[in-house]
Amino acid sequence: MTTQPTTQPGPLAGLRVIEVADRIGQWCGKLMADFGADVIKIEPPGGVAERQVGPFYKDIEDPNRSLYFWHYNTSKRSVTLDLSQEEGRELFRELVRTADVLLETMRPGMLPSLGLGYESLAADNPALIMCSLTPFGQDGPWRDYLSTDMVQLAGGGQMAASGYDEVDDPERRPIAPGGGNGYHMGAHYAYIALTAALHCRNMTGQGQYLDVSAHEAAALTTEMHVPNWIYAHNVVQRQTGRHAGARPTAPSQMPTGDGRYINMGGGLSSSFRAFVEVMAETGMAGDLQDIKYLDPEVMQENTDHIRDVIREYVKTVPAADSFKAAQEIAGMPWGIVRAPDDLLDDDHFRARGFFLEVEHPELGETFTYPGAGAIYSASPQRISRRAPLIGEDNTAVYTSIGVGAERLAQLRATGVV
Repeated sequence: MTTQPTTQPGPLAGLRVIEVADRIGQWCGKLMADFGADVIKIEPPGGVAERQVGPFYKDIEDPNRSLYFWHYNTSKRSVTLDLSQEEGRELFRELVRTADVLLETMRPGMLPSLGLGYESLAADNPALIMCSLTPFGQDGPWRDYLSTDMVQLAGGGQMAASGYDEVDDPERRPIAPGGGNGYHMGAHYAYIALTAALHCRNMTGQGQYLDVSAHEAAALTTEMHVPNWIYAHNVVQRQTGRHAGARPTAPSQMPTGDGRYINMGGGLSSSFRAFVEVMAETGMAGDLQDIKYLDPEVMQENTDHIRDVIREYVKTVPAADSFKAAQEIAGMPWGIVRAPDDLLDDDHFRARGFFLEVEHPELGETFTYPGAGAIYSASPQRISRRAPLIGEDNTAVYTSIGVGAERLAQLRATGVV
């Protein structure tokens, strides 16, 4: 297997996607774009609000220099369009007539109020697949409620399982995982729904309307603590550095000799004996070489003692030494708690070609980006270009639907584009 860049087209090559999406849906658009679809991002003439989110390259606050926007909008094209104007709405219709997919995240009922609902658009393009991704869906008592990523994580249940042991946080507060996790869940489910709808269209020739609720997507991504309540009425307890559980588990994070932390995952098994031999080389194995520890019942009865001895050893050596000994010698699922900068030097990521270099010709520079989470031998996912500048593709896109230079100039003059 090779991890080198491939020139093969992505699995969504040949599809045109119109994206009218904010933070909740831009990740879905990125996935489709990186998988080869021609994703045309529609922005208001001044650019979408996400362009105002920092940090900014070299701390220059410019809508074309937002690192946040760069990450979520790779491989897309950008056109500007004012949907509040009648000409803008007509131009939108012309674009959607040429599209396979429309991804939108406006408030429920907004597009229909502009005469741009699914029934109206599908009348011109029966094969259209339209996906509306909103916080709570198009109907139901919460459909008009406002939301943020944290609201999604709280309402969906993730925060019920995210936090620390009482010794680390006496108030046992729930914590929202960072990085837009709530929005990502909604976007992932929207992406799954869209690919299923595209498969259906391949067989029937018909499009369809998809109503995706980020709230429901989050509720489906809570792993075991919701079923624990539904079936056993057990409330899971938040725990430092490890999964929440109905019953407490032993602490797993240990400080290392170089000021870092190791997460000792998976508990103890007979394989820990190989790690004990590593400890013994430094004279820090204590009594753990005793044959009594070959008995699983004895190990279970002395779990706290065993972990204490291991902890004393780990805090004397660099994190990398413990990590490699645990993984390579003892086959134990340990991991180093890493800062983001550490990941760039990871040998495993480097061997798999995870990080990519993406050119920004307008800056005359190349930047390192995170790549795909999987290697597809025949249907690659890759970044084809950096995120677009505001309206960078107006001429190319509008020309492709028959808008001539004179009309485009008029549209610019009146603020439609």
